Amino acid sequence: MFRQWSVQSGPAPHRPEPQAASEELWEQEVERLCASRTPLRILPYAMADKRFIRELREPEGVKTSFWQRWHRPRRVARQHLREAEQRLARGFGLWEGALYEIGGLFGTGIQSYFTFLRFLLLLNLLTMLLTACFVLLPLVWLRPPELGPALKLTGLQCSGSPLPQSDIPRFHNPLWNILTGRAFNNTYLFYGAYQAGPESSSEYSIRLAYLLSPMVCLLLCFCGILQRMAEGLPQQTLLGQRYRTPLSAKVFSSWDFCIRVWEAATIKKHEISNELKMELEEGRRVELAQQQTRAQKACRLLTYLRTNVLIVLLVVGAISAIFWATKYSQDNKEESLFLVLQYLPPGVISLVNFLGPQLFTVLIQLENYPPGTEVNLTLIWCVVLKLASLGMFSFSLGQTVLCIGRNKTSCESYGYNACDYQCWENSVGEELYKLIIFNFLLTVAFAFLVSLPRRLLVERFSGWFWTWLDREEFLVPKNVLDIVAAQTVTWMGLFYCPLLPLLNSVFLFLTFYIKKYTLLRNSRASPRRFRASSSTFFFHLVLLLGLLLAAVPLAYVISSTHSSWDCGLFTNYSAPWQVVPELVALQLPLPSQRALRYLSSHAFSFPLLILLSIVLTVCISQSRANARAIQRLRKQLVWQVQEKWHLVDDLSRLLPELSPEPGSPHSRASRPRSFCPGFPCPGSPGPRTPRLAPSNRLSSSSLGTPSASVPASRFHFPSRTEL
Repeated sequence: MFRQWSVQSGPAPHRPEPQAASEELWEQEVERLCASRTPLRILPYAMADKRFIRELREPEGVKTSFWQRWHRPRRVARQHLREAEQRLARGFGLWEGALYEIGGLFGTGIQSYFTFLRFLLLLNLLTMLLTACFVLLPLVWLRPPELGPALKLTGLQCSGSPLPQSDIPRFHNPLWNILTGRAFNNTYLFYGAYQAGPESSSEYSIRLAYLLSPMVCLLLCFCGILQRMAEGLPQQTLLGQRYRTPLSAKVFSSWDFCIRVWEAATIKKHEISNELKMELEEGRRVELAQQQTRAQKACRLLTYLRTNVLIVLLVVGAISAIFWATKYSQDNKEESLFLVLQYLPPGVISLVNFLGPQLFTVLIQLENYPPGTEVNLTLIWCVVLKLASLGMFSFSLGQTVLCIGRNKTSCESYGYNACDYQCWENSVGEELYKLIIFNFLLTVAFAFLVSLPRRLLVERFSGWFWTWLDREEFLVPKNVLDIVAAQTVTWMGLFYCPLLPLLNSVFLFLTFYIKKYTLLRNSRASPRRFRASSSTFFFHLVLLLGLLLAAVPLAYVISSTHSSWDCGLFTNYSAPWQVVPELVALQLPLPSQRALRYLSSHAFSFPLLILLSIVLTVCISQSRANARAIQRLRKQLVWQVQEKWHLVDDLSRLLPELSPEPGSPHSRASRPRSFCPGFPCPGSPGPRTPRLAPSNRLSSSSLGTPSASVPASRFHFPSRTEL
């Protein structure tokens, strides 16, 4: 339509050359937009401009083809389906309203904790779904035959063993049996209840499915964590440390003018306030770091060294206490102490993880660190303590049950401590089950027996002590480490407790509402604000470390540890992995067996290592090339903006002299005033004056209407100070 008008109107007499060049550039931009198939929703123009572009693409009186009419609703349906898939990927829409409320009232940092909790819930549900599909349902369908009574181990010299496992005192209190896991010993919750016939008697191998399910689950969780880490990379890492978001852009473009509800407006105001506080706090930390001299930096480094040495000694003492507590609870099973010893390792681990961060905070506060450095240093050592305590607990169990580093007669004969643990997989599963139960009970106890009474006392009484006490501070790192520890224990127990992810899913679901109640009613937000991108990246990094911590002992048990002789699926195998060569020999043809042997041999490792080296070299080279390209694009962007500022200066001098006559067919009234192709879009940051209202759609009646010239302030660019 515009092209027909431009052809019929022809050039105006005595038209200045700069005005003709401007009109020609504008016509070329319009033709490009008409020919482009870019969706209107992603174009950086105002709504009036988008309506104008739609009219140019679909002028009145022109009929669309049958294929276009048939394809358009399907394209819209695919777009809606894609958006629904994205919503499902974000958690099936679970807790969307609650997350929006928390993010608006307390900032995106605290909101990232609850989003992270939802992500862990989805991981556990996915793990449980895979286990149910590949292990539980085939096991129920095939109904393996009963294998008869358990084998009696004979010829054992169990001197020094206080009580065999069959003589361990058992209590008939149902609640206590549930808390210790003994009530579920003969169910599918633990390894010992899974049984299957010989591999040659069935086409579907329950043993192989049981063996590969934990590995596949860990691999999927690993991929999901890496994807979330890539999405949550801090913005400063991609844009550089010198990049700072202008506060003016947040002040003038943060408000959502579609809000019509008072509650939503209140939440939005809190959200904008939290964002501004976060920006100002980060700017203050950067300014303080830049003001330090070399002598101050050297003194600070010596202070770091002294503090870290003291904290290392505390961590060593803490993990030593966990080691001896686990060893003592496993070696002593007297009836008088049995009830206490059942929860001695979980109790010591919880006590260490509670007192450790407090001592770390006191030591770091004595050195007068900056607020940001103090929190970061405390958080790093809390992560080290949490993961080290779980690692020491696993090693202590391995030393007691599997005789790692110990010489015992039963270990030499059967590969594990058969005197005390005839079904050692169930015993390890019970210990991990008790850790999960104890962690959730502590969460409930702190919420309703510590935080709630503290809030009631602070509201009821007045005085300097109650003012100093105040409500409990909601610490995001501490809460994240608690659920990461529970998730790490869940991954550790995939082989011994296949249904442990289901139990952890229930606990995570309840934890969300408990923590939400604690945050909204009993706690106060932390004075230090966390940016969602940096906190999310750190949370998933800690979760990835927990995944690796759980995968190492699992790989050792599957590949090198002898299974129990009288329970479980692998009673006749020297190690669970031995079922794989047996199935390969039974099910695969000879050429496939040879190919698998070559892939598992050392001869294949050398070509694989060379290939990985080449791939790594290519990736590093590509990364460096991308970094150089980004630097060049930044310089080019700065140059282009500077050039456009010069053009604006020239245009501001020329427009008053070269304004067209009223009624000219080439006046700017024939197109929307907000349409400025080739220049920064109207939403870009920079100095601006109040915008003129956009004109109506292009129509035949508007061709002859008069229009004034467009002032230079109409165009909107980044300011020179922001370059």
